Amino acid sequence: MQRLLFILCCFSISSFAQQIRVVDAYTNKEIEGVEVENINLKKKKITNKFGLVIFKNLQSETVLSLEHQNYNNLEITYRDSDGIIFLEPTSEGLESVVLSVSRVAEKKQSIPEHIEIVARKEIDYISPQTSADLLANIPGIRVQKSQFGGGSPVIRGMESNRVLLVVDGVRMNNAIYRNGHLQNSISVSPFVLERTEVVFGPASVTYGSDALGGVVHYYTKNINYTKKLNLKNQVFYRNSTVNNEHSTSFSTQVSHQKWASLTNVSYSSFDDLKMGKNRIHGYEDWGKVYQYSQNTSKDYYSSSTINPNPNIQKNTGYHQLDLMQKFMMPIHQKIDLILNGQFSTTNDIPNFGKLNDYKNNDLKFAEWYYGPQERLFVSAQAKFKDYKSVLKNGAITLAYQNILESRINRNFGSLDRTSRFEEVDVFSLNSDFFIPMGVSKKNKLFYGLELVHNNVNSSAKGETLSFSGNKITGVTNNYIADTRYPDGGSTYSSAAIYTSYRQELSKKHIVNAGLRLTSTLLSANWNQNVSINIPNNQLRLNNMALTGSLGYIFKPYPTDKISVVLSKGFRAPNVDDVGKIRSKSGKLTVPNTGLQPEHLYSAEIGFAKNLLAYKFYFDSNIYYTLLDNYIGRAQSTEFGTSINYDGDTFEDENILANTNIGKAAIYGATVSSNWEFLKDVKINGGITYTKGISYENEEPLSSIPPLFGNISLGFYKKMFNLALNYRFSMAKKLKGYNLTEGIDNIDETPNEEGTPNWSVLNFNSNYHFSKNLRIQFQIQNILDLHYKEFASSISAPGRNLSVAVAYSF
Repeated sequence: MQRLLFILCCFSISSFAQQIRVVDAYTNKEIEGVEVENINLKKKKITNKFGLVIFKNLQSETVLSLEHQNYNNLEITYRDSDGIIFLEPTSEGLESVVLSVSRVAEKKQSIPEHIEIVARKEIDYISPQTSADLLANIPGIRVQKSQFGGGSPVIRGMESNRVLLVVDGVRMNNAIYRNGHLQNSISVSPFVLERTEVVFGPASVTYGSDALGGVVHYYTKNINYTKKLNLKNQVFYRNSTVNNEHSTSFSTQVSHQKWASLTNVSYSSFDDLKMGKNRIHGYEDWGKVYQYSQNTSKDYYSSSTINPNPNIQKNTGYHQLDLMQKFMMPIHQKIDLILNGQFSTTNDIPNFGKLNDYKNNDLKFAEWYYGPQERLFVSAQAKFKDYKSVLKNGAITLAYQNILESRINRNFGSLDRTSRFEEVDVFSLNSDFFIPMGVSKKNKLFYGLELVHNNVNSSAKGETLSFSGNKITGVTNNYIADTRYPDGGSTYSSAAIYTSYRQELSKKHIVNAGLRLTSTLLSANWNQNVSINIPNNQLRLNNMALTGSLGYIFKPYPTDKISVVLSKGFRAPNVDDVGKIRSKSGKLTVPNTGLQPEHLYSAEIGFAKNLLAYKFYFDSNIYYTLLDNYIGRAQSTEFGTSINYDGDTFEDENILANTNIGKAAIYGATVSSNWEFLKDVKINGGITYTKGISYENEEPLSSIPPLFGNISLGFYKKMFNLALNYRFSMAKKLKGYNLTEGIDNIDETPNEEGTPNWSVLNFNSNYHFSKNLRIQFQIQNILDLHYKEFASSISAPGRNLSVAVAYSF
């Protein structure tokens, strides 16, 4: 009889009560201590250690509000929750979840490395035009631009092939990532990003070669299963005045018990960029564009054209199309298969810096543009959760990437057009797993392997054009042109295994240690050489490196973290390092058949603290990096002291090659904080100092930015927010420039004296009319000041009014 009454009681409760489970969106772990409020009835409950709360008589339209100090607030209807609610961790404080360091979700307080995280909510708030613009808002990162269609992130004084770009666990860096300035970061659309994580300093144990200055890891939007068929759509549109931007994005998510899908299509159109008018730096003509070329692939003009408005930077506009498709389904009770396809393409992107080069008091180039830059990405990832044996928890990712690049140029006064084409196919396999260890399962053993193969095809053609009036009508002659990379084809392969271990000695002490063994093989072949002669027309390089890291965390209090990291990284020369031929700023870069890997030794100390009931967060990091056998550009005589290339003659010190120079050091510090000093009012900011010197020639290193930072004051409510942001950079004096390599672009500074200091003020606002409709209004560079980022060819945008609308349904 008692058993019958118990069953009837349980049945009665289940008939009128609904259970809600709250979990972490990244770790899928239950969250204790979440305040869940039934807005309709004004009733609040707290989740237990299993992440559960129980309400009675919830209706489909009942609105639930969830709050937790370490997670973003959320409002959701019971119908949309489907019984499970995913909360996203905030990007502030020690409790943030980090995905990139060990390639699995972990608490930030357990990781000694310096990490910055930008989650989806903040990405929406920043509303960047490109992913490069997103990075420029992260403390400790500076972004260089040679043209508007690009952006080269600089981390701890390193950029390009010394900074590793990763998307959804797959490295973007390939065999032709160069030393200088790279623009590939824009090929990942900001509209599809769930979060972006930046690991500062060498991360060679987990990521291998190239991860010297740091790792930028882009994570695209998550998809999850639901108990019943669920459909969510979002439309986004933005218009900006400074370059007449029109950006649109449409995404749709469909999910069910056994599958989930996400589709996104985005398109952006940018016209020529307007620079600021107010020149408080005192240089009246600096950066102004008085002449420009109207030449295109189809139009012919024999001379340059006068620009009616020199503040308009002609030949900076471009268009970009991005597509993404994700699909997830279970292939086992504990294994999910995620298929991921991404495609990005542009129209021809003018090289603004080149198109403003002068020769004999007139523009040098009639044409200089990048052909459509295309990136195709396809991956299949099997995610294991609590499986068995060595496949306990982790993922296996098989990926293919195809990258197309081209460079087309023609001088004024010439009908000879030279076109160079590059195609890179990248095949990769990543296996990343961990096993919880010890009685408490808080210790973790990480292990994995990575196999990557790059196939590079480089071709070139020379054409003598014919024209009629202002139209190009055809080709009268063909001539042989040098390829940018070896024309017989190149390959670059790497194989690596790694392991690391995290031991929680006590609640106050955590030790991390890891090792990685990497082997690389490079092969390059030349069929014909126009300007130089390569011995035996081939090159083979085989390198092996053992890298490691040792980290220690001391937490004297739950709100504090003191960390120390010692690490060794390396970068093996790629095809661009050893086989490239190019000219820039009156200097010619030629191959180096004897180039060796560069190694890095780093030490850093960090201190982070939460105060005032987690309302104030402070983070600081100091580091010292020693580069051994570092690769830089230096004078080369391997192929003679006089070389004719693309109609120009280069001699002696104007002939350079990537060379192992010796030892160099980079050191610096970053400090950032976030303080909610009044209810809903926050102030946050950061400042970064970097210094770099070559011990061999006592010359400053390239890419070392001046002191820079930002500070923001904002008012944040559930339905709207307002913020003022102040960004600044100190001057970069001439004595701080590297004048040998040409990477710092001293010719882009006024009178070649260095880059003046600058500061700009920005305003940002967001208003949620409802849970489905959001309006954003921004004013950037409010005072319309003229300035250039250090080493950039293009002037920064002037005053910009931007309006954006996002609607979900």
